[in-house]
Amino acid sequence: MRDILEAERRTSDQPRKPGLVYLVGAGPGDPELITVKGLKVIREAGCIVYDRLSSPELLKEAKPGCELIYVGKACHNHTMGQEEINRLLVEKSMEYEKTARLKGGDVYVFGRGGEEGMYLRAHGVPFQVIPGVTSAVAGPACAGIPVTHRGIASGFHVVTAHSQSDQLAEIDFHAMARGKETCIFLMGLGKVGEIAKGLMDAGMPAATDAAVISCAATPRQQVCVSDLEHIAGKVEEAGLVSPAVIVVGKVVGLREKLLFPGSPVRRQS
Repeated sequence: MRDILEAERRTSDQPRKPGLVYLVGAGPGDPELITVKGLKVIREAGCIVYDRLSSPELLKEAKPGCELIYVGKACHNHTMGQEEINRLLVEKSMEYEKTARLKGGDVYVFGRGGEEGMYLRAHGVPFQVIPGVTSAVAGPACAGIPVTHRGIASGFHVVTAHSQSDQLAEIDFHAMARGKETCIFLMGLGKVGEIAKGLMDAGMPAATDAAVISCAATPRQQVCVSDLEHIAGKVEEAGLVSPAVIVVGKVVGLREKLLFPGSPVRRQS
């Protein structure tokens, strides 16, 4: 008996190894667009640290007793700073065998997943990435807009329109205006006018088709379509809300032919 107690004491004195942290992409809004692997982790995790843009419906899949921690960020309203989130993930890894960090869209598409992964690695915490469906592609698709199409657009640019200082990001408008690729802007609803002006000043024709998709892949989805010159006014008139995806290019003209039954569109403008 003494030997057993001594063995238990030595085991309890050993530092606990951190559990596994999963960086999970939740998809663009529709909870059914989560990957099979992502849903499995959500159901098994002891703790879920989740963002504003991940569907709340997914949290209903968590097992009983799972610790749920909201760390969402909205413009000028951050529940928790990024450094605090990083430290929180390390802390929870010491409490649970599996921690899910649930992020809207894809982990590495403007989701700061790379920063979190590097912080975990630097602190000796094992992690895995489960990619998600990015709104940059799924948002336009749900509005009937393919980001590429043979003979019209052979590629696409995806950029963030939002800088750390809450200004328009540094965007190479000349490179985007020169090509025939589809131009996609994320986190830019409040910058639609500046984006349109930047593209036109760089030489893109004012008549170029443009669309703004608000709350993509959800029942609240709204879409505004116009030309580059007038899109900002249409968006303001419609009262679109964030998050939104801005799409510029000839592919926008295909949407009437590609809207599909069941497409989550509440209103078109």
